Amino acid sequence: MSKLQLSFHANLALKKEDILRILKAANEEKGMNDTPENLVQRTGLGSPKVTAFKTLSIRSGLVDKKTGKLKPQGQIVLAHDPHLESPVTDWLMHFYLSFGDYGLSTPPEDAAEWGGWTWFIYSFLPTHPSFIYTNLAIAACNIYETEKKKAKNIGEDISYMLNAYTKKEALAKINFLISPTKDQFTTQESNIPNDHLFAYFLTQIWQRDFGISTSTSADNILDHPFGLAPLLNISRDCLQDYLDRLSGFGIIEQYRTVPPFQVISRWHDPLQLLEKAYESDRSH
Repeated sequence: MSKLQLSFHANLALKKEDILRILKAANEEKGMNDTPENLVQRTGLGSPKVTAFKTLSIRSGLVDKKTGKLKPQGQIVLAHDPHLESPVTDWLMHFYLSFGDYGLSTPPEDAAEWGGWTWFIYSFLPTHPSFIYTNLAIAACNIYETEKKKAKNIGEDISYMLNAYTKKEALAKINFLISPTKDQFTTQESNIPNDHLFAYFLTQIWQRDFGISTSTSADNILDHPFGLAPLLNISRDCLQDYLDRLSGFGIIEQYRTVPPFQVISRWHDPLQLLEKAYESDRSH
């Protein structure tokens, strides 16, 4: 039976200032693989916060679970956005959080298998671009209710996830999810990532789905149920517009003379694309 997998937050709201403390500790020689007592001292966070925000930093794709050190993308974040103020960082965290604790593994047949965050992004939102909290909570309870997980607890976990997108100290800059009133939510006013950040996301999805292959059908990108359209809350046409712009940058090529249309990868280092995403953000 599917599990919600959101209780790691320990009833602590996502705050990037606390994430930053974790990233700075992960950038030190010992990283985050230290005794709980030392981590409390090094981060200035209480014991529950250290545990919760370490997990959150790992799920956000910034800290390596095994080594406790910054991942390469985490190093770029800390170097280019030392106060975690850029929407590029918000989008980056959203990208990785959307896969729960599974990262860029082969996706399951049912998004619910990867927990509540993945189910919310890939199953619930595509058919509920606007919703009220009660309907989301009921839908989650129908999927994740077990003898050990009461409806009240599921509601609390769902609220934590929603607040991660709507609170200014969290990921609100990207407007992925806004709350016009207390219990109403909509995804219809999202800001979209800049082209180089989208390109970075494409490289990660490409590696997951196509491995070392340098070409694939455009439909495999445009229509993938665990692809970039639902993850970024954009239409198929908008996704195609991104691909067209990446072609102009020489990041990909598109062969659209005879179907099935093909996309050819032409990038060399995905991390350079992420760095350019921050450079582009600063120039606007």
